[in-house]
Amino acid sequence: MKVADFDYELPEELIAQVPIEKRDMSRLMVLDCKKQTLEHKIFTDVIDYLEQGDCLVINDTKVIPARLYGKKSTGANVEFLLLKQLDGDIWESIVRPGNKLKPGTKVTFGDGILEAEILDILNDGTRKVKFTYEGIFNEILDKIGLMPLPPYIHEELKERDRYQTVYARHQGSAAAPTAGLHFTEELLKKIEDQGINVAKVTLHVGIGTFRPVKEENVEDHQIHSEHFYVTQENVDKINQAKKQNKRVISVGTTSCRVLESIADENGMVHPYEGDTSIYIYPGYKFKCIDGLITNFHLPKSTLLMLVSALAGKEYILKAYQEAVKEKYRFFSFGDAMLILK
Repeated sequence: MKVADFDYELPEELIAQVPIEKRDMSRLMVLDCKKQTLEHKIFTDVIDYLEQGDCLVINDTKVIPARLYGKKSTGANVEFLLLKQLDGDIWESIVRPGNKLKPGTKVTFGDGILEAEILDILNDGTRKVKFTYEGIFNEILDKIGLMPLPPYIHEELKERDRYQTVYARHQGSAAAPTAGLHFTEELLKKIEDQGINVAKVTLHVGIGTFRPVKEENVEDHQIHSEHFYVTQENVDKINQAKKQNKRVISVGTTSCRVLESIADENGMVHPYEGDTSIYIYPGYKFKCIDGLITNFHLPKSTLLMLVSALAGKEYILKAYQEAVKEKYRFFSFGDAMLILK
């Protein structure tokens, strides 16, 4: 299977640069895989496609202000992007300029309230970095860090919380689980009032989600690893839906990857904490999810491959052509799609 098979033409002006004014008023394209239909709706209409007893699964990770600008002892400017907490105050980071930041180099941020030392160069060119500071690390990040917006967004984010879901709780992500950005607290309450269970998983999204697939063949790509955990309380909600022959609808590819990582052959899930590097592309047989709420993804990306595995490549690419024709907004701050198996 060729990566080039997952390409499509996207006019640059359709890449959303800023969030829509009201989260739940983005557009929603609904794909019914059984009927092979395609409908144009508003995101608040999503409630019409959910039934009593269904389980909606959301990722409650919180994006940290992971982009830091600092100075070396020489006065040279440097940039760090925190990817993953490895152990205590030791993090994996992307650093720029990489060739100037060798092991032993020290960097200060925010007039000295945060210091870092490069410990090691990791296999993919990222750095193992140890931070020293007084106080609470996340509070320091809140003071001096910037939100790590995707590389295709060139506008400044005016309100930091617009790159967070309204239910974000557990800090650790370098990118938002963007399918969840469409939900408001009011819409979630309406959904729960209709007898639809909302279960939470936590997967900390890595920046690898934006890394292009450079291999020619889909199967040759190595997907990034991400840390996740699921509690017994939330597992029970998901399994209840399964036992009652109700549907499990995943909000976002991150929630989907968690569920498919922990599901057994019967689609039942179990409490777990660990890392997943599950790679879903056409040919994959889904064990747990019955539907997916997602955004429109980059051409030739692993996320486009995942939705193609769920709905079929031709059907998805036809839907994307329709979205371009109808001028849907694409990517992180863009419109949404609901796929029902």
